[in-house]
Amino acid sequence: MNDKLVLCEVDEGIAAVTLNRPDVMNSFNFAMLRALGEQMAALRFDASVRVVIITGAGDRAFSAGADLKERAGMAPEEVKAFIFTIRRLMDDIESFPRPVIAAVNGVALGGGTELALASDIRLASETATMGLTETRLAIIPGAGGTQRLPRLVGRGMAKELIFTGRRIDARQALQIGLVNHVYPAGDLMEEARCLARDICQSGPVAVEQAKYAINRGLETDMATGLAIESNAYWICIPTEDRTEGLTAFREKRKPNYKGR
Repeated sequence: MNDKLVLCEVDEGIAAVTLNRPDVMNSFNFAMLRALGEQMAALRFDASVRVVIITGAGDRAFSAGADLKERAGMAPEEVKAFIFTIRRLMDDIESFPRPVIAAVNGVALGGGTELALASDIRLASETATMGLTETRLAIIPGAGGTQRLPRLVGRGMAKELIFTGRRIDARQALQIGLVNHVYPAGDLMEEARCLARDICQSGPVAVEQAKYAINRGLETDMATGLAIESNAYWICIPTEDRTEGLTAFREKRKPNYKGR
C-alpha cells in the first residue's frame, strides 16, 4: 500500500490529487494537511496543469473531516494551530489560479465538506454524504464553512444545516445546489476528467482571469465587480492565446492554446 498521505498524477494537463488515508476515511491529521498544502503549492507553479481534481482514496470517503483521535490528544494551543493550518489551506485552494474540481466519492463531513466548498465545482457520487457536523461536537466550522456554505446555498439553508449538524445525501445536496452533478460511484472520476478535459479546451489565461473575476467580484458591490471584470478582460487582450483563438476560428480548426 502506498504510504504517501497525498497522491498526485498529472495527465494531459489534469492533476488528480487523492487524499490517501482510506483506513481512517481520509480524515485530516496535521501531516496530511501539510502534505496537501505542499502538493497544491507545487501544482500552483506547474504551467502544464490546467485543472485539478481532488478526491479520496477508497470507495467509502472523500474525507470525514478532522482526525478526532489526533484532536482528542491536542492541547488548546495545538487545536488553534490545526484550525489556522486548515483554514489557510482552504483559502489557498479557493484562490488556486486554475479550476479545482472536488470529486466527492463518499463521506464528506466537517473539513471534508469545507474542502469541497473551497473547490470551484463539486461533483458527487450517489453514495456521497455531506454535512458541516461540527456543532454536534460543540464547536463550529472553522475552515470557512460558515462563510462559503451560505454563499452557495443561501443563508437560511446554511443556518439549518450548520445549527443542526445534519448530514445530507447526494440527492439532497444536488437539490440545494451544494453540488453541481451526481453520478454513479463507478462513473464519478471519469465524469470529473471529462469535465476537466472540457475546461482544458478553453484558453488558460482566460479561465484563470474568469475565476479571479467571479471570486473577487462576488465579494463586492456590482460596480466594483464590473471593474474587476474589466481589468481581468484587459489582461486577456494582449495574449497570444487570444490571437490564436481568433485565427483558429477563422481557419475553422481547433485552437492550440499555450497559456500565454
